[in-house]
Amino acid sequence: MGGRGRNVRERRERQPRSFADWKPKTKLGRLVLKGDVTTFDDALATGFPVREPEIVDILLPELEDEVLDVNMVQRMTDSGRRVNFAITCVVGNRDGFVGLGRARGKEVGPAIRKAIDNAKINMIRVKRGCGSWECGCFRSHSLPFKAFGRSGSVDVTLKPAPQGVGLAIGDVAKSVLRLAGITDAWGFTKGHTKTTVNYAIGTFEALRKTSTLKVRPEQAERLKIRTGAEKVFVRVPGAPPETAGAPATPGDAEAGAAEPAAEKPAERTGTQEGEEK
Repeated sequence: MGGRGRNVRERRERQPRSFADWKPKTKLGRLVLKGDVTTFDDALATGFPVREPEIVDILLPELEDEVLDVNMVQRMTDSGRRVNFAITCVVGNRDGFVGLGRARGKEVGPAIRKAIDNAKINMIRVKRGCGSWECGCFRSHSLPFKAFGRSGSVDVTLKPAPQGVGLAIGDVAKSVLRLAGITDAWGFTKGHTKTTVNYAIGTFEALRKTSTLKVRPEQAERLKIRTGAEKVFVRVPGAPPETAGAPATPGDAEAGAAEPAAEKPAERTGTQEGEEK
């Protein structure tokens, strides 16, 4: 088991969540279960906050998760030594959506699951583009402009990079950018970057600022800016939620043809709204 500053990163195969007994407690959850909201972009457009991780599981079934930090916290009480685990996780679909979450627990397994649920609730939509003057590939592989994030003593600056550079940044920030769908970027940091939590939060805040910055249409066309996912998964209204996670590739679709699909992938043509194939 690792501690703070040891670059502990784990990726595990976890059982999919069961929606058989899910009873939504929020208005957005009821809209998703009913079938009125079929994509995660539509869920964000409603203006209702995402308070239930089941919403993200249904609308973004292709999410991947990674454990960034497992920190053991001890405190002394009258009854003896108490041990807790502080977990930091990142989730993303490698296509414009990423989330970061933290949680504490007495056991590692439940704490990891809780941190992943918190990361799904904190999901953001990232702007990607080709903002480097050295590149003219006209693909959304990097950042569209420079972004800055801060957490504690750690300052993180992300800059666009040409195609082929890769992620020239630390391992913790590299995991966050990779799950966000960014394949090329320059990274500059200041402060005590061995603090894994602050390093991850600073990178996440830099990506959050890309989603809040307003861009003119001519800038979006020149820098090839795409917001969110290029392949949108659309949930078929009336389909059972248990089938969330339909295969996106043709080979997987043939292998799972016996089961009813809950999503249909749709390609984007430059706007946030996808057309169903």
